[in-house]
Amino acid sequence: MSAPPLLPKHLYGVLGWPLAQSLSPLLHNTAFQALGMDSVYLRWEIAPEKLSAFVESVRILPISGCSVTIPHKVAIVPFLDRISRQATLAGAVNTLYWEGETLCGDNTDVSGFLAPLCHMPLQDMSVLLLGAGGAARAAAAGLQLRGCRQVWICTPSDKSHLSLAEEFGFTPLLWADRHRVQANLLINTTPLGMRGKHEGVSPYDFSLSSWESRGAVAYDIVYNPLTTRFLCDAGAAGLHCISGLEMFYGQASAQFQLWTGLLFPTVVRQELEKALGCGPAKK
Repeated sequence: MSAPPLLPKHLYGVLGWPLAQSLSPLLHNTAFQALGMDSVYLRWEIAPEKLSAFVESVRILPISGCSVTIPHKVAIVPFLDRISRQATLAGAVNTLYWEGETLCGDNTDVSGFLAPLCHMPLQDMSVLLLGAGGAARAAAAGLQLRGCRQVWICTPSDKSHLSLAEEFGFTPLLWADRHRVQANLLINTTPLGMRGKHEGVSPYDFSLSSWESRGAVAYDIVYNPLTTRFLCDAGAAGLHCISGLEMFYGQASAQFQLWTGLLFPTVVRQELEKALGCGPAKK
């Protein structure tokens, strides 16, 4: 009888419900293979009612780290020993890691959001933030950490952003008034433009504002499709455009570095771009 296969030295994975569309295994497994690491990254589809039992399993099994996605980012917080300042500000955790025997939570969505803005003087900039969901919270935390001068926030409901505005000291704005403010950075965190029923829809009409002479930036956290209607219109209006690919790759890269102390090798970005249809064609 042959011996059972040995488990990799380190187990990682993504926790969510459901997980069919997650690209995280592609990124992390590509990195592990490229670096010759005895590690594997799995999918753990865990229903909300089983979350507590899963965290207990993390404490018992040799699980070295875990990504956390919808719908567990907030619910998992009470089960952890400690969370970072970023996670506290964002009110959510997207990464589990160990410090000795302490199970910790961080929010690398904040780091990922800030990654393409690292050379911009956010402390001197004004921002218009569209949306108030989980991605908006990560953006809000990042903007506050960087001491952003002025942030307006609005949502189509004219309601869901009010608590976020109060919590972070942002200026609430009616959705109908979003074209009237003079911002340097315009951020879309709504699902408008996302592949599916919202594809082809933009949360902002650039023809109603004059952006050409201001050197402004448009940032869409949607990364599928990469080129959204929002970014197409922004580019035509003369804005510098940042796609959601940057935030997604940035948060995963920060997770990998937190777990391993290493940077993603170049091949990871290449494989992600291929998967999203923006890299070299597969042979």
